[in-house]
Amino acid sequence: MQITRQADYAVRAMVYLAQLGPERRAATSQIAQEKQIPPSFLAKIVSQLSVAGLLQTSRGARGGVSLARPPEEISLLDVVEAIDGPILLNECVGDNGGCMFGDDCPMKPVWCDAQHELVERLSKTNFAHLLSLLPTAAD
Repeated sequence: MQITRQADYAVRAMVYLAQLGPERRAATSQIAQEKQIPPSFLAKIVSQLSVAGLLQTSRGARGGVSLARPPEEISLLDVVEAIDGPILLNECVGDNGGCMFGDDCPMKPVWCDAQHELVERLSKTNFAHLLSLLPTAAD
């Protein structure tokens, strides 16, 4: 399983904005350049994150993009699911449990446990924590 390039770009953009600090805005062109994201791709990502309530956007000379909530209130899961939709390791772990073997499949509990662990880890990892992992200027 691999997250999409779009979700990876979204996470990079969110880290960049979290680094700016509260209430600071950045132009999408600046984010695209700094994080090496194609500008047209970033526009779509910003739109999706804005609809999901993770970003605020404003137009004009002092416009730009900013986090809609503090970094400690935004998880990796929020961002990945805003871009890629719900995480689903295998179709059998979904709500409709679409497996031809049903509950007799020995893999179903393994897939369910793995998905639960992944979702839990992503939901517990917020952007304030990610910022704490970045090297500081003194390093």
